[in-house]
Amino acid sequence: MYKIAVIGDYGSIYGFATLGLSICPVKTREEAKNKLKQLAEGKYGIIYITEAVAAEIKEEIEKYQEQTLPAIIQIP
Repeated sequence: MYKIAVIGDYGSIYGFATLGLSICPVKTREEAKNKLKQLAEGKYGIIYITEAVAAEIKEEIEKYQEQTLPAIIQIP
């Protein structure tokens, strides 16, 4: 069974922990790129990412567009 994660700044994503999702707070562009790569290679089927962070690592997200898993979904 695949897991679900959320990447973004802590203030925007901490509420998702109450839903049982794995939260991955990041502060820098490099941290976000590394975390996305780590989650994509793990057992994560869905990765939600805040729009602000997604804008910073657009090229990294595009690498996964042709793959079925993980589904990377931007959240406002």
